[in-house]
Amino acid sequence: MASKDLLQYSTESPDISSDVTVSYRKLWKDEAKRSRVAKKQDRLKRDANPSNGKWELTVGIEIHAQLNTDRKLFSSKLRMKSVRSFKKLTNIDAATSMGATPNSNVAPFDLALPGSQPIFQKEALIPALRAALALNCNIQHKSKFDRKHYFHWDQPAGYQITQFYEPFAKAGQIILYDHDGIAPEDGEQVTIGIKQIQMEQDTAKTVHYPPSTHALDFNRVSYPLIEIITLPEIHHPSTAAACVRKIQAILKSVNAAVIGMELGGLRADVNVSVRPYDLLKENHSTGNLGQRTEIKNLSSLKAVEDAIIAERDRQIAILEAGGIVKGETRGWTIGGTQTRKLRSKEGEVDYRYMPDPDLGSIIIDKGLIDHLRTNLPALPDEILQDLIDKDTYDVLRKDAKTLMALDDGERLIYYEEVVGYLQTELKDIKTSIRLGRIASNWVLHELGGLLSSSRLSWNDNPLSARSLGDILIPLVSKEITGSTAKQLLLYVLTGDNRPIGQIIKDEGLALRPLSSEEYRELAQAVLDENPSLVKQIQKKGQAGKINWFVGQLMQRGGEGRVEAEQAEAVLRDILGISIK
Repeated sequence: MASKDLLQYSTESPDISSDVTVSYRKLWKDEAKRSRVAKKQDRLKRDANPSNGKWELTVGIEIHAQLNTDRKLFSSKLRMKSVRSFKKLTNIDAATSMGATPNSNVAPFDLALPGSQPIFQKEALIPALRAALALNCNIQHKSKFDRKHYFHWDQPAGYQITQFYEPFAKAGQIILYDHDGIAPEDGEQVTIGIKQIQMEQDTAKTVHYPPSTHALDFNRVSYPLIEIITLPEIHHPSTAAACVRKIQAILKSVNAAVIGMELGGLRADVNVSVRPYDLLKENHSTGNLGQRTEIKNLSSLKAVEDAIIAERDRQIAILEAGGIVKGETRGWTIGGTQTRKLRSKEGEVDYRYMPDPDLGSIIIDKGLIDHLRTNLPALPDEILQDLIDKDTYDVLRKDAKTLMALDDGERLIYYEEVVGYLQTELKDIKTSIRLGRIASNWVLHELGGLLSSSRLSWNDNPLSARSLGDILIPLVSKEITGSTAKQLLLYVLTGDNRPIGQIIKDEGLALRPLSSEEYRELAQAVLDENPSLVKQIQKKGQAGKINWFVGQLMQRGGEGRVEAEQAEAVLRDILGISIK
């Protein structure tokens, strides 16, 4: 069957005339490695300051994240699932509805209809508090809502309800490490302060139809948002992207905001300024920062990094030419190379902030804060440390980060279920301490690779965690070979519903190991038939070709009789090549 495609060792005759025989798998891996290195070098090149270190970049970030709630921020108890026409608007409230028909989930207050008033939904406070606690903020006992006045078609009331004067959380911080992807200049870690976190309502969604038509979807009005405002303490574009990435991961881990940038649930605005390093030497405070510009509505991590680089370079070019950077709100187009002016930057006075007279103060009880802090889910740094700890899972760092990042955490949950099952079933086996690493390899690379090659998503995975565990148990117990375990994966993925143990029995897949003498006899026979390859290995040092011989032993030894590791060890012993 198609399981030959899964073998790590090639069984096809190599090109003996060539100095080097390389499998397609190795070519693919080498190309992937070159691509990663090239991308990293390109990022470092773009990240670098173009003016020989004469200018310091400073970035502050404002992150807008949709809270994980069923209600809008100012619509009361839901009475209907959705609104299909404006005729049904009377006394109807609205819940959040990602992907709903445009303008089908709208409350009177969302349209600023006369007589409608906001009713604060206290349920929205819980995920907001979890987010603030996860970001090490001080929760304020009392907070209030304010009106931020401006006129735009996406805000029918003429103002947005936010928390300007008295936000519910202040003075937090986030620590970024080198493995988070910060710039090398930042060292092993950097701490970014968080000025405040405030709740606010979202605006309508604008859909542009070229050349000049704009359609409005009011479903999104009053979606509950938190705005996370960092201090201007970021000095490298890659560190800014790492900050957004980590905050997004933290919000997901505590179930505060589960819809990421890729689906529009999180957006970032960046405030960018530059100043000469000479000025920095005179005053280390942030009080003498250069004139900042704000880039709005960045919807991907790459957009965050690219927009900062483009704006930094634009400002430096202006200043070095003797010009003046103007305070502006600017935009960014994905795939572009330059930021574009949207409007002159409004000062705080222009927004005419005022307390909202229709909303009272929010009083947060200390007991609630203590309860949420005590029951806060594990944060990404804690999960990562647990995965790589040798006394727990012992997963490679890169694999641990991949497990955490894939499939909105579903892959990690699956992995933990596999390991838990293995630890229960194999508790008496001495090698059980390595089960975490073995399971991560199969969850990520073997099973994950098969799903990808079959064009199946993780949600389409037919293999339960227990079933994968049932495949790994005989593998760890040396009752089947690695290639047989891969065959079992194929059986299940192609619709075989038999228990794993039954498949092994019915198909005769149990390992019937060769004796040491049989290994040596088989290896010697294969080597004697291919003297040219033996010469290339021994004389030219092309040890990689041993893999072809391993494949030959596995093919000739019969299904389920040859272990790749044992075959390679015997071949190396006969050839006099040391084991890696």
